[in-house]
Amino acid sequence: MTVHSTNANNLQAQSDSDEQAVAIEAAENDVLKETQDNRYGAATTARQWQVLSQLQRNRWVGTTHIYEQLMMAGFDISLRTVQRDLNALAKRFPIEKNNANPQGWRWKEDAPLQSLPHMNLSQAVAFNMVEANLTQLLPPVILDELFPWFDLARRQLKNSKVTHSWIDRVRIEPATQPLIAPDIDLDSKDNIYHALFYQLQINACYTRSNKSEASEYTLNPIAIIQRGVIIYLLATRTDDPDATIRTFALHRFDRVEILESAAKTPDNFQLDTYLDEGSMGFSHPLFGELAERGKNTAVELKFTQKAGRSLTESKLSDDQIVTSNDDDTLTIKATVNLTSQLVWWLRGFGSGLLDAKPALLYQAVLDQPAMTNNE
Repeated sequence: MTVHSTNANNLQAQSDSDEQAVAIEAAENDVLKETQDNRYGAATTARQWQVLSQLQRNRWVGTTHIYEQLMMAGFDISLRTVQRDLNALAKRFPIEKNNANPQGWRWKEDAPLQSLPHMNLSQAVAFNMVEANLTQLLPPVILDELFPWFDLARRQLKNSKVTHSWIDRVRIEPATQPLIAPDIDLDSKDNIYHALFYQLQINACYTRSNKSEASEYTLNPIAIIQRGVIIYLLATRTDDPDATIRTFALHRFDRVEILESAAKTPDNFQLDTYLDEGSMGFSHPLFGELAERGKNTAVELKFTQKAGRSLTESKLSDDQIVTSNDDDTLTIKATVNLTSQLVWWLRGFGSGLLDAKPALLYQAVLDQPAMTNNE
């Protein structure tokens, strides 16, 4: 009898040990799964946002139903992950559970409407287009908050033929030859955007276009501008007593460190005014002879009818005047900033451009250009 009892105890102990091992393994698998999810904070937030979107105000929704809906939406998760998400969300959102089996969840009756995640099709289209066209210009601190909305927009549009038809029929095309964007060091870019967002100075290693080795600068970030596929930082150098605003191409930064000191912006600086003055057009050396380096200069351009026709639809300036001549040519008068950008644009007309005034402008069009003032 004693032997039988001992065997029974041993068998029970072995069974308990096996069950404990299985439980530990299951827990470890869940922890591993959760760790993998947490590597991507945006993915976790998107999943939890989707969990909230399944809940209703006046009806209990079972955790199994929520789990099944998330699996159908493409989330590779376990039922236990959904349960943990709901318990975590209950600490931050006005949601509640019942004591039924299986357990149900819902929004509390007094939950404010703004707590409920919702996105209509129009909003989904807008977020989809923002994601496609503007993410390069947004700082990480904002993108991290927008990623769940981008994900929600994609899921909202997934089964909508009408909105997908619109998205598939709208594109933004460059006016010039499309170019492949240069590689940008992502850490440098994130630090630049962070510093600009919080108005902090940066210490950076930067390789200028006419140099082979990087130089170290302490900069005051002022603004970000995308021109074509190139993203530029407007900044002043702390070692420049004149605080000249310079342009730095983001792909030429090798290293960027955020400093604790506050960035200094020139007095009365307005980005729109800066751009309207043609400061991003890059100056041409020939125009240095002109007053204010050719800003707000009256020009007279003579084109063939065919070449100049497009300018009758898209103006060079608000004061543009177009005259049709008897010799089948067009004369266009306008007030513009004389820049290297203007020179390159006029060269694109080839033999369609017959003459340009002032004479320095036509000389620049006919000669090889030289770019200055950009880093």
